[in-house]
Amino acid sequence: MEHSHHTSSHHEHGEAHDSHAGGHEGMIEEYKRRFFVSLGLTIPILILSDMIQEWAGFELTFPYEKETLFVLATIVYVYGGWPFLKGSIDELRQRNPGMMMLIGLAISVAYFYSVAIVFGYGHGHDFFWELATLIVIMLLGHWIEMRSIMGASNALQQLVRLLPSVAHRINGSDIEDVPVSALAVGDLILVKPGEQIPVDGELLKGRTTVDESMLTGESMPVEKETGDVVIAGSINQEGSMTISTTSTGESTYLAKVIDLVKEAQESKSKTQNLANRAAKLLFYVAVGSGVLTFVIWVALGYPVSMAVERMVTVMVISCPHALGLASPLVVAVSTALSAKRGLLIRNRTQFEEARHLDAVIFDKTGTLTQGDFGVTDIEAASAHTEEEVLRLAAAVETASQHPLARGILREAETRKLTLPEVVDFASITGVGLEGQVEGGHVQVVSPRYIREHELSIDEMAFDRLSAAGKTVVFTIRDGELVGMIALADMVRDEAKETVRALKDRGVRSIMLTGDNRKVADWVASQLHIEEVYAEVLPDDKSRQVQTVQADGSKVAMVGDGINDAPALAQADVGIAIGSGTDVAVETADIVLVRSNPKDVLSILDLSRNTYNKMIQNLWWAAGYNIVAIPLAAGVLAPIGIILSPAVGAVLMSLSTVIVALNARTLKL
Repeated sequence: MEHSHHTSSHHEHGEAHDSHAGGHEGMIEEYKRRFFVSLGLTIPILILSDMIQEWAGFELTFPYEKETLFVLATIVYVYGGWPFLKGSIDELRQRNPGMMMLIGLAISVAYFYSVAIVFGYGHGHDFFWELATLIVIMLLGHWIEMRSIMGASNALQQLVRLLPSVAHRINGSDIEDVPVSALAVGDLILVKPGEQIPVDGELLKGRTTVDESMLTGESMPVEKETGDVVIAGSINQEGSMTISTTSTGESTYLAKVIDLVKEAQESKSKTQNLANRAAKLLFYVAVGSGVLTFVIWVALGYPVSMAVERMVTVMVISCPHALGLASPLVVAVSTALSAKRGLLIRNRTQFEEARHLDAVIFDKTGTLTQGDFGVTDIEAASAHTEEEVLRLAAAVETASQHPLARGILREAETRKLTLPEVVDFASITGVGLEGQVEGGHVQVVSPRYIREHELSIDEMAFDRLSAAGKTVVFTIRDGELVGMIALADMVRDEAKETVRALKDRGVRSIMLTGDNRKVADWVASQLHIEEVYAEVLPDDKSRQVQTVQADGSKVAMVGDGINDAPALAQADVGIAIGSGTDVAVETADIVLVRSNPKDVLSILDLSRNTYNKMIQNLWWAAGYNIVAIPLAAGVLAPIGIILSPAVGAVLMSLSTVIVALNARTLKL
């Protein structure tokens, strides 16, 4: 029952995204349709306008000329202007005036004034042609802007479409095609070469390479063998494979990514809120300036028609369209860009704070290190070779699943050693393994076994390796020591580059670990990290973050485990490694999909660049209005420079286009 709920809810989840996209696409089509209809009607309106005829030096008269002009202009006002009029009513109801009320007010003032002129209730020229051109330009602007915004929303749709709708389920000796929504955890699925993987699962049979680039940003295909995890939405490239389903529906990795991207797009940033407040303020400035302009022009003895024209122009040119888009467009581009780089931003405010970071605290295991043991040293006893020590140990370890065994086997594979067969394999409780190899009794044991049996070893070499925090195992054949192998949790190469780059930027790198001091110091020495907090209990991690914050430093925490969650929450910016636990991912502000610590540098760069773009856009939008409003009011009228509402609309749309183009340059 619970499973069916999950699958159906994911199906609804996909449908919701599709309907959301359909709604956006429908609105884009509506603006496009209204634009072309209004444009078609604007051409005869321009030809019938007295003012245009005067400028062009021709005269066109026929019966009911003015009435025809009135009908055409009314259709444009009602049909073309409807989105703005409806938006004005919505803003009025919410008592939250902004862009729509400003446009609605400008076109309504122009329309009703022109109606009065046409039907003889005043003297002067009608503004029907300016009303029509204003609506056409505004519709065009909206159409272009909505397409820009839709481009960012398409990232979600691409993710949704990654999942195939049908899967090949293995049922005994039969293979049946079933809807993905009908799959359950534990189902066996066949994935053929070139097909998308329908669910998260574990590879049971087959060896192949998988393209995970759309999900993780990793450009190289990833090799997959038996026991490896595969992700829904990635593409099987080479061989057929059988997978066991581990997650379906909303619990898949892809579904979580979709939710995180949606969350990121919906979360507001400080700069965005600033822009919204500025847009609201601008409405009051525009209305106040419009009324003041009208009063001053009338007081100076100019005709009411002239005063109305100035007022309409002020209201048109000061429309906060560019200001309202200044942040959202940058956020949209930034979200899409970060997702491509393998960064999922869950909290935009904290993401913006990343540009101020003074220190980055790294959890050790799985973040700075690979979380897998690797061989660092092999010390052979006299009369033996390194290869012999490793070959005998690896032969016994083939039957073990222990992390140390995997490290020894990897090293043997790297050195291309041919391993002899082991028979009579057995575990020596608490101290190691044993078996018959090439006719000899081979044991791989811990230092405890050596001490208990008082075997002679190279104590100086052992002390040196132990002091470095390494785990040492001993290979014994027929009671005689063959040599010792030292293993350690291997440091990631990317971690070294990250620490070095952060230091160049003046950001401190700090290591936080529950591991013992020797191990922590060895890892820190490999990475050149000077500040180390070792043997930290899970519930003390957040306290250590507070200690670093105590001097006012802005601190990021990078971790992957459940025990890192409180520290991630305490930090100014919480960064989770994507391969980590769900708890860590849910607590973090930013998730590194590729589990690469080097992506911390991308966060710093993108945070700074995103913020700079937002500020540039806000200054452009605000600066444009500071210049445009006095110009529209007619301060340069004494020297013959007067802006018409149509020119005002062109300038306003131009500012919007510049803001949109500037947001796009973030990709560069």
